Amino acid sequence: MQRPSPTPMLSRRLGAGMLLATLLLAGCGQKGPLYLPADEPITSTDDTASAAATTNQD
Repeated sequence: MQRPSPTPMLSRRLGAGMLLATLLLAGCGQKGPLYLPADEPITSTDDTASAAATTNQD
């Protein structure tokens, strides 16, 4: 009597392991849509910039 080859069982386990690894890796990362934060307006606290803006009024 011949023993069945272990190859089909090994390929099933290998396939199941690869499928599980793929599913676990696909679940990593941030969920939801990607977004960029809104740009904040640049405010100048430099006194020379505000002085130059007021002196150029004609």
